[in-house]
Order: sequence, then C-alpha cells, then structure tokens
Amino acid sequence: MSPRFPDFERFADELARLRGRMRALYADTRAQSGLAEMELTVLTAVVNAATPPTVAQIGRSLGHPRQVVQRAANRLAALDLIDFADNPDHKRASLIIATDAGRALKAADHDRAQAVTTDILARIDGEIFADAADRLQEIRQGIETYLRARDR
Repeated sequence: MSPRFPDFERFADELARLRGRMRALYADTRAQSGLAEMELTVLTAVVNAATPPTVAQIGRSLGHPRQVVQRAANRLAALDLIDFADNPDHKRASLIIATDAGRALKAADHDRAQAVTTDILARIDGEIFADAADRLQEIRQGIETYLRARDR
C-alpha cells in the first residue's frame, strides 16, 4: 500500500535530514564558541534583533518553549554575554540586550561560519539556496496561517 501523502512525507523527511546536515556543517564553529546550540541560537536572535526581544518573543519566533529559551538566556547572562533590561511595555517580561562581549563572541562565530558557507557555495549554486529559501518561506507562512486559524 502506498503512502497517502508521499510528497509531504518525503518533504518532511528531507527537511529533518537537512536540519541534521546543517547542524553537522556548523558543529565545529559552534563548538569553538564554547556555547551550547540553544545558547548560541538565543545569542544570535538577540544580536540580530532590530529591537531588544523578550524571551517569549524569541521562543515564538524560533518555535521553542519559553522555558528552554529562558534557560539559555540565564546561562548567557551568567557568562556576561547578555543583560536583561526593564521592559516599558511589560512588568515581568524583560528585554534582552547583547553585551559587548556577546556581540564580539557572535561576530567571531559569524566569521567562522562564513568560511564554511564560502566552501559550500563553491560546491552548490547559490541560486538553489535562494529558490529553496523562497519556497520554504512560503511553506512556513502557509503552516503559520493554518495554525493561527486552527488555534482560534
């Protein structure tokens, strides 16, 4: 008997495999940062944010539970890589701000990752990544629309 949704299942399988390969691709650069994967993910979200985010905002954006993001943020604060600041819009949800040390660590990590990316782009046409990113964004937005409607 053939699967009922073969293309969707194949897509989900390829996405899971790709995520694993992407983690492996940047494992050495991440290890050199001295941070756990979630800690580096949270630091990246803070450094790259247009305005200081909250733990809940990072969690929603990345699809991770708030508690997981909070643990990573607490560790980053203990390492003096981020600071918590008062949030004028919310009494309990602090804003997260990268320290100079946090920005420097993220910049060094970015430089190491750029070297890996350059090597990959020498082997795979960059237009493939652009097309894939556009298609993945369309799929993600469709899923987000479905989830919002379902959760009403």
